[in-house]
Amino acid sequence: MRAVVQRVSEASVTVDGDVVGRLGSPGLCVLVGVTHTDTEAAAERMAAKVHDLRILAGERSAAEAGAPLLVISQFTLYADTRKGRRPTWNAAAPGPVAEPLVDHLVATLRTRGAHVETGRFGADMHVALVNDGPVTLVLEVDG
Repeated sequence: MRAVVQRVSEASVTVDGDVVGRLGSPGLCVLVGVTHTDTEAAAERMAAKVHDLRILAGERSAAEAGAPLLVISQFTLYADTRKGRRPTWNAAAPGPVAEPLVDHLVATLRTRGAHVETGRFGADMHVALVNDGPVTLVLEVDG
C-alpha cells in the first residue's frame, strides 16, 4: 500500500460539483493506492503510520493534535512509467479489491479517534488543497 501524505491548511474533494469531503482546518490530505498483495493488516499499519507521523506544527502527529484527515483513493500511485509515454496500471489492485482496503484504512483511523473525510471511490474527483510548508511525504507498507 502506498500513500502520499500532505500537510495542509485546508483541503476539499468535489464530485460532480458537490463537495463530498472537506478539511476546514489544518490536517493531512492522504492519497492512498492499493496493490494486489495488500491486506487489511497493511491498511491498519498504514493508518497507524499516517495518524502517528509527526509532521504537523510543533512536530506533533494528527493523533496528538486531533487534526482531521482527508483520505482519497488514488490508483494512479501504482502507475508504471518506465516504458514509453503511456503509464500502465497493472500494479494497481482492481476496484473490488482496493475499495474494501481503503474503507478499512478509513475505519481504522476512525477507530483510533481520527476525524476522517473521504472522497468517493472510483469517481472523477477534483481535489483542492493548500499544502502547508510544503510538506509532502510518500509512505509505503508491504502487503
